[in-house]
Amino acid sequence: MAFLDSLSKFISIDLGTANTLIYINGKGIVLNEPSVIAIKEKTKQVIAVGKEAKAMVGKESRNVKVIRPVLDGVIADYDVTEQMLRQFLQKVYKNRGFIRPKVVVCIPCGVTEVEKRAVKDVTIQAGAREAVIIEEPMAAAIGAGILTMESEGNLVIDIGGGTTEVALISLGGIVVSESVRVAGDAMDSSISNALKLDFNLAIGDSTAEMIKMKIGSAIEDEEFDKKTLDVRGRDLVSGLPKTITISAKKVRKILEPVVDQIIEAIRNTLEKTPPELASDLMRRGLLLTGGGALLYGLDKKISKITDMSVIIPDDPLTVVAIGAGKYLDYIASSKK
Repeated sequence: MAFLDSLSKFISIDLGTANTLIYINGKGIVLNEPSVIAIKEKTKQVIAVGKEAKAMVGKESRNVKVIRPVLDGVIADYDVTEQMLRQFLQKVYKNRGFIRPKVVVCIPCGVTEVEKRAVKDVTIQAGAREAVIIEEPMAAAIGAGILTMESEGNLVIDIGGGTTEVALISLGGIVVSESVRVAGDAMDSSISNALKLDFNLAIGDSTAEMIKMKIGSAIEDEEFDKKTLDVRGRDLVSGLPKTITISAKKVRKILEPVVDQIIEAIRNTLEKTPPELASDLMRRGLLLTGGGALLYGLDKKISKITDMSVIIPDDPLTVVAIGAGKYLDYIASSKK
């Protein structure tokens, strides 16, 4: 019964473009699944969510539709997002019966009031008793163990699937921020488009992501640039299956414009940083989180351009959800 009581109180949800994570206070992260849902086209019946649905991407039959309902960090399809969230919550609760919890939801700092309201509404419709919003950079800072209530400044760079969030945090709030809808998905699209233009090869989203993860990089590195990868797809001329070999150096060149846009967002935020807080950043360094933090050499490139150290937490993919969960733990303890 005590376990059920803890479930009924607080959970946090990192509703990301690429992945959705759910955290239960006292239990940690209990779900980490792709933000993907498969439904029947005519009846709208849910066939699969998460990993099972992502495995269907590019392989669906004509009566099955695989959807990513969150795009560029915001809800693109309200009804489908609600269905996906409800399914994820049922996975977490399993056979214990559905208990309406209080939920903290992470959102990009650049969303509009309409987009913010949509996130709260869809969370409540999916089964939450109440929805509380926290901005992703703040959650990332908390998750990384930064004491956000201090007067010292901390710069968080959170690169997700749909958005890159750069925020300066001090005294429990965001001082200045920059949000650009350029992140992991833009890198994948750049790879797909380049292979079409340069090799007449059509590949799926999963293949583009695999290329990025295996041989993607942000800096020139003689040894890493020598790496190659065999890529299978469809020849746009003959229509037949085709395999090409692509180098890490080629992929680095493809990703360069996207990386430059992320760097520009960091520059813009630093230019707006008050001098007193800028000196804190020189001493403390910058925090790099999200899936984009795993791109080879990105931390080194940011460090070289800003002349500041860059810190990547042990698990940059889950730090936002963990931070929102710690925020929940604080809420829970403050009400005792």
